[in-house]
Amino acid sequence: MLEELKQGNTVVGIKQLRRAFNGGKVKKVFLAEDADPILTGPIAQLCAETGVECEAVQTMRALGAACGISVGAAAAAILV
Repeated sequence: MLEELKQGNTVVGIKQLRRAFNGGKVKKVFLAEDADPILTGPIAQLCAETGVECEAVQTMRALGAACGISVGAAAAAILV
């Protein structure tokens, strides 16, 4: 599941993810379960409204590592 983030075009972080949604470029979203719901809730809502697949990741640390960064990440996405 997280291996998908290591292949292809991705964005990491809430702000970048919102920009990608506005551009209609999001294929699949990953949200950390331990991230603040105030941040991830609107992204989950966007996924539901637009039909974009949304997958939960157990921790921000795991999501950040899968994205190749040394800090945790609340959200990441694969772009079309």
